[in-house]
Amino acid sequence: MDFAFDARTEELRGKLLAFMDEHVYPAEAVADEQRAALASPWQTPAVVGELKAEARRQGLWNLFLPDTEHGAGLTNLQYAPLAEITGRSPQLAPTALNCAAPDTGNMEVLAQFGTAEQKKRWLEPLLAGEIRSAFAMTEPEVASSDATNITTLIERSPDGSEYVISGRKWYISGAMNPDCEIFIVMGKTDPDGADIRRQQSMVLVPRDTPGLEVRRAMRVYGYEDHYHGGHAEVVFDRVRVPAANLIGEEGGGFAIAQARLGPGRIHHCMRLIGMAERAIELMCRRAVARTAFGKPLAQQGVVQEWIADARVAVEQLRLLVLKTAWLMDTVGNRGAHTEIQAIKIATPRAVVDILDRAVQLHGAGGVSQDFPLAELWAAARTLRLADGPDEVHQRSLARRELKRYL
Repeated sequence: MDFAFDARTEELRGKLLAFMDEHVYPAEAVADEQRAALASPWQTPAVVGELKAEARRQGLWNLFLPDTEHGAGLTNLQYAPLAEITGRSPQLAPTALNCAAPDTGNMEVLAQFGTAEQKKRWLEPLLAGEIRSAFAMTEPEVASSDATNITTLIERSPDGSEYVISGRKWYISGAMNPDCEIFIVMGKTDPDGADIRRQQSMVLVPRDTPGLEVRRAMRVYGYEDHYHGGHAEVVFDRVRVPAANLIGEEGGGFAIAQARLGPGRIHHCMRLIGMAERAIELMCRRAVARTAFGKPLAQQGVVQEWIADARVAVEQLRLLVLKTAWLMDTVGNRGAHTEIQAIKIATPRAVVDILDRAVQLHGAGGVSQDFPLAELWAAARTLRLADGPDEVHQRSLARRELKRYL
């Protein structure tokens, strides 16, 4: 086994680490100040545009897409350590590199399943970072952990020229961003179909389509989630779009969703490790700088245990994530299904625990806006739900294990 990164990965890691030190970390406070002065909390601070321009100038752009036609041509294994670095500043770094969810998944869908016209109209401006997008699947009235439950209807018009969409979605990532111009909407085109995994389809819905209402922002533990471009409740009231806006084929929505969520799950886990690394760094800095009961916190046994346990957990998680990335490259997403589920179960849990210890070590500062820990905790805790809750992945993984003994 060779655990070293290849030459291209090392080169990009060096450039990205420098970019983080020179541009991203200094911009964090600037972005907060600029956002506070904007008319709407969902407007994009000017510094984000500056970061995007600099990242693109340095070739740190669209690193997540493995094909050279649309992206940087990196493998999952090459992208993994880069995504980890961006996780250290999840509010800014992924967006600066045009590697932020939900746009990444939406670009992957369009690149893989979109028509030539759909790619030109929507994929190209997304790749250029000129617009943002949203992915509308989750619904408030059903258990959306089971995607076959969705109730939004996508009905063909009598003359076959249009689809008519009716339904209510919530926690729709990206929808609050004023630059969001396109929604990928999942609903049922054949609600009575015998195969429950062939009832769903996906369609493209421009934001300005009559009947589409972004009703309200959905907070995450009280935070406005700028990391994903804001979450929203969205209502589709007989929204009409051309039949040409269908992605793939009717009945293909569930399969497309699974193809989209596989890479998304590993991307989230890569960035989570970066969040954990930043938490460990902040813990160590705090521990050596603070004194309690006559000695530095770094000499307190419980603090040493927290730091040691955090380091062990991160090293374990990183190896599992890298193995998963390697499998996705070599045998495909289906062949890496067990590992994708394993990292989705293990990584958010462990990182939430690390961040919780970091918050505890910082005392009141840990839950304040003066440190990034509380916001990182909220983001990490959310990822125990996003792209499938822990329990769904446990159920599927257990079934796969048990099948060998039946």
